[in-house]
Amino acid sequence: MISRRRLLQTTAASAALWAARGLPARAANAPGVTDKEIKFGQTMPYSGPASSYGAIGKAELAYFKKINDEGGINGRMLNLLSLDDGYSPPKTVEQIRRLVEQDQVAFIFQSLGTPPNSAIQKYLNDRKVPHLFVATGATKWNDPKHFPWTIGWQPNYQTEGHIYAKYLLINKPDAKIGILYQNDDYGKDYVVGLKDGLGDKAKTMIVKEESYETSDPTIDSQIVSLQASGADTFLNATTPKFAAQAIRKAYDIGWKPLHFLNNVSISVSSVLTPAGLEKSVGVITADYRKDPTDPRWKDDPGYKQWLEFMKKYMPDADLGDNDYPYGMMVAMTMVQVLKQCGSDLSRENIMKEAANLHDLEMPMLLPGIKVNTGPDNFAPIKQMQLQRFNGKSWELFGDVIMG
Repeated sequence: MISRRRLLQTTAASAALWAARGLPARAANAPGVTDKEIKFGQTMPYSGPASSYGAIGKAELAYFKKINDEGGINGRMLNLLSLDDGYSPPKTVEQIRRLVEQDQVAFIFQSLGTPPNSAIQKYLNDRKVPHLFVATGATKWNDPKHFPWTIGWQPNYQTEGHIYAKYLLINKPDAKIGILYQNDDYGKDYVVGLKDGLGDKAKTMIVKEESYETSDPTIDSQIVSLQASGADTFLNATTPKFAAQAIRKAYDIGWKPLHFLNNVSISVSSVLTPAGLEKSVGVITADYRKDPTDPRWKDDPGYKQWLEFMKKYMPDADLGDNDYPYGMMVAMTMVQVLKQCGSDLSRENIMKEAANLHDLEMPMLLPGIKVNTGPDNFAPIKQMQLQRFNGKSWELFGDVIMG
């Protein structure tokens, strides 16, 4: 029989040996993790000027319910606390502090919007709380050197701007470009990406830039100003509410530029239908997802997998809203990370595995596009393909492009 004294001596010796080898003991599981549950949180704009994005949070909640119905992850149920912040940074800060300090969540997952995430990034990094797969494509999320606890998911906005620039330099090198952008890091990233892609020609090709605030009721005056500038090409870098307004106003005043619409506002049901499908014909965008309204995917196994999920877990949802496949795929990415964590659900290991994804395939990603991350790669998706709206659905053209 081992005496208590002998046991203490053995334990002390073991600890000393680990210390001598410089091998740290495994960190304890994160707050919010028990034998039966993994609790994590997010903020979503279920109200306010970006409320159409609430579909993303709903899709993620539905997918985690699916995982729980199948037994969870290693017997642990996934408990996502999804709070409304109205796309208001001060409200985001309030809600995130509640999630971290009161609700004791393990990590923050997919909080939406560039201004809201900018307001919480330093707070979460200072406290070493994983800030995972943020729902925004700002370039700043791919900065592991300065913000090692924040990682993006979708292609960044500058990448998308580069792709539009490549298209114009080849197909319309004499374009006169007018830009409408949201006056924050989100909108400015598109402007930077387009100018960078155009290089020296940006100074002569871009003839007018107009911005707006999220509190503005309309952007009608900006569209009139862009038309008056003589622009024959239009980069529309706006969130859904303003994207629909811009499409409709341009059509109504008879302005018919070559129209590029940023990827975050290309939902047929929440943007193009309110704008007017006939008014949206010819609009070009870049995407990395299969458009659920495109009939080419009706026999595609990935589309069928998504459709089966939607019919069972979101039967009343609008299948024309591509925020639903987006939400499902980011939730799938999170599930993969937690599976890779195994029995080590410390915050350190959760962050490590988020940056350790290799050729992850998703049912609604375009063929050839996969999710990859690494210690120096916090931009999981870097490829996109151009597509044009035909009045009913988006039609892909050209090849998959690396931004």
